[in-house]
Amino acid sequence: MPTEELKDGAAKYLMQTYARQPISIVRGRGSKVYDMEGREYIDCVGGIAVNILGHGHPDLVQAIQRQAAQLIHVSNLYYTEPQVKLAQMLVDHSFADRVFFCNSGAEANEAAIKLARRYGHEKHGADRFEIITMKNSFHGRTMATLTATGQEKVQKGFEPLVPGFVYAPFNDFPAIESLVTDKTTAIMLEPIQGEGGVHVAETGYLKSLRELCTQRDILLIFDEVQTGMGRTGTLFAYEQLGVEPDIMTLAKGLGGGMPIGACLAKEAVAAVFTAGTHASTFGGNPLACAAGLAVCRVLIEGRILDQARRMGEYLLKGLADVKDRHRVVRDVRGLGLLQGMELDIDAKAVVADCLARGVLVNATSERVLRFVPPLIITQREIDRVLEILSAIFNQRAIAEKDTHH
Repeated sequence: MPTEELKDGAAKYLMQTYARQPISIVRGRGSKVYDMEGREYIDCVGGIAVNILGHGHPDLVQAIQRQAAQLIHVSNLYYTEPQVKLAQMLVDHSFADRVFFCNSGAEANEAAIKLARRYGHEKHGADRFEIITMKNSFHGRTMATLTATGQEKVQKGFEPLVPGFVYAPFNDFPAIESLVTDKTTAIMLEPIQGEGGVHVAETGYLKSLRELCTQRDILLIFDEVQTGMGRTGTLFAYEQLGVEPDIMTLAKGLGGGMPIGACLAKEAVAAVFTAGTHASTFGGNPLACAAGLAVCRVLIEGRILDQARRMGEYLLKGLADVKDRHRVVRDVRGLGLLQGMELDIDAKAVVADCLARGVLVNATSERVLRFVPPLIITQREIDRVLEILSAIFNQRAIAEKDTHH
């Protein structure tokens, strides 16, 4: 099916929930993908921070093939080895004692919200249910998680929203402190707001939150759906920021492309989930967990975390150099291989220019380019991306000059 036919088919048969780029991707290898016409692109979207081992990583491919031939799904009425092994791997390498598996970031956050409410009810009574989340956050598209998301554009037209959520400005501890009441059961945030424009949480702010939560028996929830699994150069972002949550959510990179989410928690919190209180038919099925295990092993046993750290620093420095040379760039910020570049112009236009020159990148908020490439991206590939950005900004500057003449 050629791309034009595919576009027509999508227009006819799919619900129109996505503004797609005008290409059809048919295969990938490493940090590159190829469209139907054979054009090559450096992938700085990585399935939106999902393809952390790039495309076609042999360990991941073999794990999926092996498991698919053996057992794809049986449901959580029975034990399966990949699920228990993956849970143990995550517990061994994090603050957490227990794991609940699901299929996506939204589901992981939904589990975290339910866990926090249940904890509030059991420990302090039915009035303890409110969760404070941040403005410009993004936690998912289910009714509870879109309510938790502090962005009106995500919520519009889906009212009435789920009660029990309060919003605070990001990185503003006094504002949060003033919102805490006897009803507050949890404070939920992303260590880096990805969708909100790549804003990193300040260490002092997180430490103050941790102290407040400990004093008042409020749960601290980190949504690490985008930052988890090596994205920032450590397995989880909280390790770099020096603050442990009570609950953490993962998805995106965890399966390297297979749909899997996880909600991790400390024993005292996890204990309020008992048989029948929460469930997921597909959650933690053998195929997804085999993929998750392969990803974890590659990250933990290999040198990929070091690579992600090094390449993250290299990308940040390169983007900062581009900023110094081009007036159109307002700011560069991020951690590891989650970087944002804030522009003076509409970011979507730059996304289209990049696409035309063989680079996939995406816009988050109207003026921010987000870079979330595979953790295996090379220095040479980053150089090429920086070169293309510079060329685009140069061309725009020349065009602007001409219009002013």
